Amino acid sequence: MNRISKFLKFKHFLILLIVVNCQTFSEDNSHSIEQKLPFELSEKSVADLQKEMQSGNYTSKQITQLYIDRIHEIDRGENGLNAVLEINPDAIEIASILDRERMSGKIRGPLHGIPILIKDNIDSGDKMSTSAGSLALKDSKAKQDAFIVNKLREAGAVLLGKTNLSEWANFRSLRSSSGWSSRGGQTRNPYYLDRNPCGSSAGSGVAVSASLCAIAIGTETNGSIVCPSSSNGVVGIKPTVGLWSRSGIIPISKTQDTAGPMARTVADAAALLGPLTGVDDNDDITSESTGKTFTDYTKFLDAEGLKGKKIGILRDAFGINEKVDSIMEKSISILKSKGAEVIDSIKIDNSNKFGSASFALLQFEFKDGLNKYLAGLGSESPIKSLEELINFNEENRDECMPYFEQEILILSEQRESLASEKYKEVLEKVIRLARQEGLDVTLSKFDLDAIVAPTGSPAWPIDLINGDHFSLSSSSPAARSGYPNITVPAGNVNGLPVGISFFSGPYQEPKLISIAYAFEQASNARIVPQLLPTLVIK
Repeated sequence: MNRISKFLKFKHFLILLIVVNCQTFSEDNSHSIEQKLPFELSEKSVADLQKEMQSGNYTSKQITQLYIDRIHEIDRGENGLNAVLEINPDAIEIASILDRERMSGKIRGPLHGIPILIKDNIDSGDKMSTSAGSLALKDSKAKQDAFIVNKLREAGAVLLGKTNLSEWANFRSLRSSSGWSSRGGQTRNPYYLDRNPCGSSAGSGVAVSASLCAIAIGTETNGSIVCPSSSNGVVGIKPTVGLWSRSGIIPISKTQDTAGPMARTVADAAALLGPLTGVDDNDDITSESTGKTFTDYTKFLDAEGLKGKKIGILRDAFGINEKVDSIMEKSISILKSKGAEVIDSIKIDNSNKFGSASFALLQFEFKDGLNKYLAGLGSESPIKSLEELINFNEENRDECMPYFEQEILILSEQRESLASEKYKEVLEKVIRLARQEGLDVTLSKFDLDAIVAPTGSPAWPIDLINGDHFSLSSSSPAARSGYPNITVPAGNVNGLPVGISFFSGPYQEPKLISIAYAFEQASNARIVPQLLPTLVIK
């Protein structure tokens, strides 16, 4: 009897068990969905799945079906995670084709046959929509794959589906709830279902953490990969802007936008990072990556990667949450014990000089980029400009804006073109402060390999009325400069994960991966989510 048959029999047994004991189950909500429905691929790494396929224990088709079943079991429904917007109707067929390739001796690489979810602001030229979580684009079908999706297919990955996100990548309202979209509703944190998953790549972070897929892709403008990675207890890599192409991704800022891997381990994130690099004629900034990238970043996984490294501690991010500070102090001790030289209390001196320039920059670039993206959708698209999007939301207010407004969209629509002097002024100011007078000078002054900070606070309760309760974030230095940032689980506060961030200069992903991997192996801090209904402190 193969594993699928055994699994199906086991599922039938569980259903019987639950029916017989339904009263007990309803009264005992301290137990989780995860505990009631154990999943045989839980926490399986990319390398684990490859070994299973190589040995013949599983096929890609079987693995893909198991993940689809998992999504239906714990993601869908009133009390589900709500992380996946859409399952690719072609996923099983793609997996079958890749299985046939494997049987014929063709293995495309480490991603061959691995199911991957992508954020729903990334184009896929197939039967799925690309909507940025909006009702305005809920039926919008891309004409072709985004550059990185095409690379994903070439690498042999199975495009499993699309994840929910903060609508318009959290660039709609100052009072939004991360992980909420008008198309998909509210994504829930897998550790405690009434907690926020952080955004905007909320669905990708939750899906990876809860083993709805092997690995996922998120996008970040400022914090949208590293925050949901931290809050959901996974690894996130926000690459150097230019390492991955952005063409075919619904934009916010051409200066700061990038997609990146989200995974349960540094090794899995590294396995995804390399195959998607490359120069894209439709994204000029990728030309800067020539000679600076690798197609395989797993070769930088070094358990001794902290030895001899000089790491600065960004103390400006401390003093906000004493329990997070305690986790960070333990993490700093690990860095030292593994051979790193720690430079304490460094400062990025200009962090308070940006004023409104950074937010203004995003508004200018969002209007320009979104108008170009929408215009490129063709005559079938119901909206062709930011102005039409604003009007659509207003006309469909009950469905599109039941909890918060669209003031950021309105502010962006009022901005001038990128040819304006005002835009040029804010661009120059942000780049100068973030790079030359920011991370560049700080890294150089202390001769640092990396800077360390807590990624963020523990997840806050979901609040659709008042919006997010951000209290701590260290994403801005790397985000504004366009430099790489890696977050790794560092500990937990009452069962809520907290991450540690490592960031450095442009195209320093190899060094950061080595550092992050060494820390991960020494700390072993990730905890498996149990999908508990609420946090009860006894």
